[in-house]
Amino acid sequence: MSLDPVDLATALIAAPSVTPATGVVFDVLEAALTPLGFSVERFIDGIEPDGPVENLLAVRAGGGPRHFGFAGHLDVVPPGVGWTGDAFDPQVRGDLLYGRGAVDMKGAIAAFAAAAAATPQAAGTISLIITGDEEGPAIFGTRALMAHMDARGVRPDMIVVGEPTSVNRLGDMVKIGRRGSVNIWIDVPGTQGHVAYPHLADNPIPKLVKILAAIDAVALDEGNDWFQPSNIEFTDVEVGNGATNVIPASARARLSIRFNDAHKGADLVAMIEGIAHGIEPGARVLGKISGEAFLTPPGELSGLVAEAIRAETGLTPDMSTTGGTSDARFLHALCPVVEFGLTNATMHKLDEAVAVEDLHRLTAIYRGILVRALAG
Repeated sequence: MSLDPVDLATALIAAPSVTPATGVVFDVLEAALTPLGFSVERFIDGIEPDGPVENLLAVRAGGGPRHFGFAGHLDVVPPGVGWTGDAFDPQVRGDLLYGRGAVDMKGAIAAFAAAAAATPQAAGTISLIITGDEEGPAIFGTRALMAHMDARGVRPDMIVVGEPTSVNRLGDMVKIGRRGSVNIWIDVPGTQGHVAYPHLADNPIPKLVKILAAIDAVALDEGNDWFQPSNIEFTDVEVGNGATNVIPASARARLSIRFNDAHKGADLVAMIEGIAHGIEPGARVLGKISGEAFLTPPGELSGLVAEAIRAETGLTPDMSTTGGTSDARFLHALCPVVEFGLTNATMHKLDEAVAVEDLHRLTAIYRGILVRALAG
């Protein structure tokens, strides 16, 4: 069977799926995959506020010895106010298809489904690993899918994640790894009192300022062959004191660290805790690790992806680890993983849009990847 990636992308965009996503958008994808010979399993996991989340695993067993997986997400970020049209009423205007999720990443899912439709089943096994919470906390999504796959003995030999990795032109960048991410909260206690009687109070603000200055002076590393330097960024400082004549009872700050493979998240939390306690032993430090840094060293997978891109576009893609994180941070535990998809200029923006031609070209590239990967 043939499948038009523009038609499928349009249908997926028309199904609103702000994270965490369930329901109709998964119905649309299942309806497209089932006639192609895929066995589709869906399940819902999690509770509010981070759930419920729907997940989908679609497998088409093939005659060849290899199993190629494609991973992605059907959830999208909220559209925001100010769109030219309705964010969930997809429209082709000129050469572009507009709608929330067009780039990130319903367009890529549609392109891969179309590529699978054009790939003979005898070539090998193909699977789609699709979640509904990548844009959210990612608690009940890909990790739950991986457990589901493990229970059923489903394990791809390699995976492409369809994140929008291209920068200026389709095919100019492939992600072969990502930095890790940890958020850390610091709460410095004090004793509330009148500003005219500071000896009867304990002001936490100067202590917090000293802690933040000490953290700001830390240089984690200078980067390496594949990763840029790790960075620490302060994302919030808050006291919540509405009175001008009151010394507050506490002061709080939040920071985010994006780190390369020279570090582990737990070690960074311990480092921040050590700095804070060295200045104020009573400070409370809480760290939440979103993911560790990972790298898929250049090899067979990145090589065949690059070959498929060159064949369709003439470009030789940069192999990069820049940017934020993705569900590849979990999937790399299964097998080699790289990320490749559409241009990312409009992702998460008003009037998100994808070039119609790029949807067809991405389909051709994904088809070229499948041919090369399944041939072994």
